[in-house]
Amino acid sequence: MTIQSVLRATDILELFLSGQKELSVKEIAEAMELSKSTVHGLIKTLASKGYLYQNQESGKYRLGMKLFQLGHIVENQLDFAEVSRPIINRLVTTLKETVHLVSFEQGEAIYIEKKEGTHSLRIYSQVGRKAPFHCTGVGKAILAFLPKKEQEEIIETLPLEPFTEKTILTKQALVKELAVVKEQGFAVDNEEIEIGLKCTASPIFNYQGRVVGSISCAVPTVRLNETHQQEVISGIKKAANDISTALGYQKEIKEGTEV
Repeated sequence: MTIQSVLRATDILELFLSGQKELSVKEIAEAMELSKSTVHGLIKTLASKGYLYQNQESGKYRLGMKLFQLGHIVENQLDFAEVSRPIINRLVTTLKETVHLVSFEQGEAIYIEKKEGTHSLRIYSQVGRKAPFHCTGVGKAILAFLPKKEQEEIIETLPLEPFTEKTILTKQALVKELAVVKEQGFAVDNEEIEIGLKCTASPIFNYQGRVVGSISCAVPTVRLNETHQQEVISGIKKAANDISTALGYQKEIKEGTEV
């Protein structure tokens, strides 16, 4: 199912792929074979959201800064995933467990990579899906290393949905948990989103020292002993350090990391 008005709006934006910097309402209407009144409404809507900008001298329209912002996000995600992929592959080979990569953009944690280990797992994670901050290792690893004000703003809006009986359900408990995460340099989801599954995650930083994502390893509790858990923690922290270094980060992610 497609929505005609949305298709027409995207068609307007794609007219600029021809290389023209500015187009008038008349030029757009002729190119799309639509009435000027129909096109005018679509253009005004796109301009109101920042996707188009009107040149006050010529009256013509050009692409807006909102598209630049979105393109910058996509660029960062692609670079992030690209530099992370070989590191993820090595980690999966070493641990033989499922590894996830999550990107943090505009207040949301999104799964952008998932590499399964020797043992296939049917779990909550899925590329493109949002990771809840309060009950996933990847979410808590990001949240713990955000600037205090930003962290508080996100926590204030969290619904704290109960996924299992082990899910953190109060803001006070979450804040306490995040302090531990920041102190030790990694986060643990101990069956908080799915019973029988334990995930360990570490934050990833860019060249500015800002947390931009996290990486995690998911292991069924039935085969997770203390020795393997320590292997997972070491592997995840090293992988996070390697990815951060590839993104230009200069410090090592370790206990007591200050951001």
